[in-house]
Amino acid sequence: MATAGEPLEPVAKDHRACDGSLTRAFQFLGKRWNGMLISVLADGPTSFSTLKRALGISDSMLSDRLTELARAGLIERSVDPGPPTVVAYGLTVSGRALLPSLLSLGDWARENLSDEQCRA
Repeated sequence: MATAGEPLEPVAKDHRACDGSLTRAFQFLGKRWNGMLISVLADGPTSFSTLKRALGISDSMLSDRLTELARAGLIERSVDPGPPTVVAYGLTVSGRALLPSLLSLGDWARENLSDEQCRA
């Protein structure tokens, strides 16, 4: 114990903390459908109806998620005025930059997580 005039001993601190960037990434990509939508779009731009069939998601949820991903700059919506008018959704440069990480995460899950573990 230090007496008057002596410096205090430093208190040992535990410097482990979750990286803020990683936290934000999992909060965003961990939101239901976001990561899977990006994964489906890895094969190239596609229509709303194709995304809906691929994921088995409701119209309103898909619309919400597409809007959220577009606001984040990960996907873009393109419109070909036709006729017929064709709307497609595709990944931006930023969205494509996520693909290696998502593919690695999928590989890890196949090797390390069983279906039963995911349902628990």
